[in-house]
Amino acid sequence: MSSEEILHIARQTFDIEIQSLQRTASLLGPSFVQAVQAIAASRGKVIVTGMGKSGHIGHKISATLASTGTPSFFMHPAEAYHGDLGMVGPDDVVLAISNSGETDEILKLIPYLRHNGNTLIALTGNAGSTLARNAHIHLLIAITREACPLELAPTSSTTVTLALGDALAISLMKIRGFREENFARFHPGGSLGKRLLNRVKDYMRTDRLPVIPPDSPLASIISTMSEGRLGLAIVAIDQRPVGIITDGDLRRLLERRGKEAFDLTAHQIMTPHPKTISPEASLKDAEQLMVAHKINSLIVQDAGTGTIAGVIQIYDI
Repeated sequence: MSSEEILHIARQTFDIEIQSLQRTASLLGPSFVQAVQAIAASRGKVIVTGMGKSGHIGHKISATLASTGTPSFFMHPAEAYHGDLGMVGPDDVVLAISNSGETDEILKLIPYLRHNGNTLIALTGNAGSTLARNAHIHLLIAITREACPLELAPTSSTTVTLALGDALAISLMKIRGFREENFARFHPGGSLGKRLLNRVKDYMRTDRLPVIPPDSPLASIISTMSEGRLGLAIVAIDQRPVGIITDGDLRRLLERRGKEAFDLTAHQIMTPHPKTISPEASLKDAEQLMVAHKINSLIVQDAGTGTIAGVIQIYDI
């Protein structure tokens, strides 16, 4: 098979699945609104269930819901029928996925869920199926056809199901006012969690800070900057920052003034009123401040005394 033929197959797969996504999107209506409202109003969890490929998609939908503010877990329908139904509380909403709507392991759960008082939301590709007819709310997986040339492997149907799950999660995020801070609390190990939950004081540099008085000559500035290894020197009076000199400032100064630069003091060279931040600020705040002012470092200044507490750099975040 030629390269052109392989690429044609790949692009055709994309086209078929995009068509199915567009069709399903165009058919969204009151039932989708009801599903979102039912989950938002529930005092319980969203329990997602599905067999085979639908189960794999269900795992992802459940994980997305849980990480975006809607408590959720996945329940294997076969295991549920053999004892795991004890995990289902009466306030829980059950999201059942079956493209055919006739998956036996899921249909067996319906009598229990009805007796338990659970709201059942079905995602199927057949509005006349047993699951769709017995659900309180039905969301249609409206594919044009599977991308699989044999029409056997779930492809378009799983893509559309995943997108429906994402649409539910994002709608619920908006309703709940879910923000970056909330997401970070659920993802403390990720980069966003680090930036939002951790404080500047946890990552600032405090050892060998390159602090110099205003009357320091250029030779002293260079020496202090080299020892500090931060690419800057802080000009301070009584440990309160009044200016900053970066290695870039020195290079530009020497290019302009040459040997005359060695007659200048830190006060004459520095950039006054340097940008500072509190030790209690989040790393996200520090990052935004550095990006906004196109700088790589911030002086960390104690809010009470006004003295230098440390230095935080973009590379630390």
